[in-house]
Amino acid sequence: MLYQQVILDHARERTGSGRIPEDAQASSYQVNPTCGDEVTVAINLTPDGELQRVVWEGDGCSISQASLSIMMELIDGESLSTIAQLYDDFETMMHSRGRGVPEDLLDRIEDGAALEGTSKFPNRIKCALLGWYALKDALAQAGVALEEKNNDQSDG
Repeated sequence: MLYQQVILDHARERTGSGRIPEDAQASSYQVNPTCGDEVTVAINLTPDGELQRVVWEGDGCSISQASLSIMMELIDGESLSTIAQLYDDFETMMHSRGRGVPEDLLDRIEDGAALEGTSKFPNRIKCALLGWYALKDALAQAGVALEEKNNDQSDG
């Protein structure tokens, strides 16, 4: 079922959603033109270059909002190398086209595994990835590149 309860719960909860702070070091606005989902992700880094604060603001379908909420729970307090792994895991799952992914990947992305079924619907993949793309872009604007392991994947 596309809209599992965990997706609906996260879409309602919207972990990490709030007003974009004026003192954000970098922010990224992303929109999915096919459905109108939109998000701005703002970040601040610590002096040693780790993620200190992430806030997002946006509107869209349950999938995009749940994915953002799940992303925020996953990255909270994590190192940039762990965040890069989570980004890679989530993107790998979303580009699996419903063919399945390793159980250890699903374990790492916790509630994000509920979005695996979304990968069967090409028009919904960007909904699920929108927040992750905004996070990656905001980090890039702040001079931090997430190392990707799946450069051969297409955007679906």
